[in-house]
Amino acid sequence: MDLHVKGKNLPVTDALFDHAERKLAKLTRILPPWDEPPHVELELSVERNPSIERRQVAEITVRTKGPVLRVRESAKDMYTAIDLAAHKLERQAARYRDRRRSHRLAHPQAEPPRPAAEPDEEAPRVVKRKRFEMKPMSVDDAAVQLELLGHDFFVFRDDATGEVSVIYRRRDGELGLIAPDR
Repeated sequence: MDLHVKGKNLPVTDALFDHAERKLAKLTRILPPWDEPPHVELELSVERNPSIERRQVAEITVRTKGPVLRVRESAKDMYTAIDLAAHKLERQAARYRDRRRSHRLAHPQAEPPRPAAEPDEEAPRVVKRKRFEMKPMSVDDAAVQLELLGHDFFVFRDDATGEVSVIYRRRDGELGLIAPDR
């Protein structure tokens, strides 16, 4: 495992690095053996806002041959934040491994998978579908709809471009817009 730890608003001590290395070591056993050794980036930061109770933040990014796995956890102390993030990342990596394994079983020309050390959670499945008419509207109108519905995101057809876009609420309370690249 190629681990890079960087600190934002705090120094990365040897103790923090060793703790992170110990907690993330299980990734090499969980990730599929046909992947290259994972490149793991751990960013540790401290929120400067004193009103935030859980100010210690650990963000982990793992670059695999397939998707990029990313988690963000916060806690009252940095060691707990690292523990929570590592646990969440282990679950994500297990889901990724199981998806790759089931894909390889469905396509026998792929190399055979190695047996799992322990059974993990099932892959997520679609349990509900919705269909709705998307009338063209402006970004401002979509923001109003988002507020009225009380949802975290709203899908709409942008009247300026005619493309399907998504407006969403960010962690900082502001709004973000996802629009397709032309």
